[in-house]
Amino acid sequence: MKNNQDTLQRFVFENTPVRGNLVNLTSTFQLALNKQSLPSGLRQALGELMAASALLTATLKMNGSLVLQIQSKGLLKLLVVECNSDFGIRATAKWTGDVNDQQSLFDLIEHGQFMITLDPKDGGQAYQGIVPLEGDSISAILENYMLRSEQIDTKIWLSCDGNAAAGMLLQKLPETMNQVTQNEEHAEHDVDTWNRVGHLASTITDNELLNLPTETLLKRLFNEEDIRLFEASHTAFFCSCSRESVANMLRMLGPDELNSIIEEQGQIEVNCDFCNTHYKFDKVDAIQLLVAEVTTPGSSKVH
Repeated sequence: MKNNQDTLQRFVFENTPVRGNLVNLTSTFQLALNKQSLPSGLRQALGELMAASALLTATLKMNGSLVLQIQSKGLLKLLVVECNSDFGIRATAKWTGDVNDQQSLFDLIEHGQFMITLDPKDGGQAYQGIVPLEGDSISAILENYMLRSEQIDTKIWLSCDGNAAAGMLLQKLPETMNQVTQNEEHAEHDVDTWNRVGHLASTITDNELLNLPTETLLKRLFNEEDIRLFEASHTAFFCSCSRESVANMLRMLGPDELNSIIEEQGQIEVNCDFCNTHYKFDKVDAIQLLVAEVTTPGSSKVH
């Protein structure tokens, strides 16, 4: 087993504004998607989006969840990945019609848009950004979003072979007010560093990204750079669904809708798209739903 499986590692280029993250998702990827029957192209795309979600979460100072979504009016309706601040990740896809293993993500998209949601815990203000899809890869879409919406220079490399997913992110942090007053020579040095490490990183291959241990990969790419590598964080598949959260969702349908479903079907059945857990509510359960209070208010969160 590679020593970097299911890990996220941050690193910085010393005395520069450039930072980076590396992630490998192996069992995390398999546990998240093996219960879902996905065409190869969508499985690969979700793997790349899962890796991207961990890379971006590692750049945030937030206790909560980051949700990445690609929505489309084509055969693909939705790709969605959620990563919490402990690097618990879940993912799923929705599509219509016949999608075969030879079709890529971009064969299935029409009039697509990319959405990123930051959902803090403890009642913090949620943030949502929506932009048109720009780019011919998930990496390009994310880079364009970060530059346009966050004004942060970002380079992302993603790979998925159907059994594991991996990614690398580089960012040039924006200048502070103090840095703006620094001499032009120092500013030019920062730009030169950013351009140089970006060029070096662009030589990475999918095989290296997926299979090389973190320290070996960094040495291969940036042998002459002064890099500080931080302690690894661990990733895992995690689904936040529960019978309680499903019950609260059903309560929001209202008594008329709940009674109609019970009369027609005899029970209410809900399946979690992320983990495939099946929830059943019989007539007695439905009565309890109607008399109990909703324990958590509705929100923009993915249930």
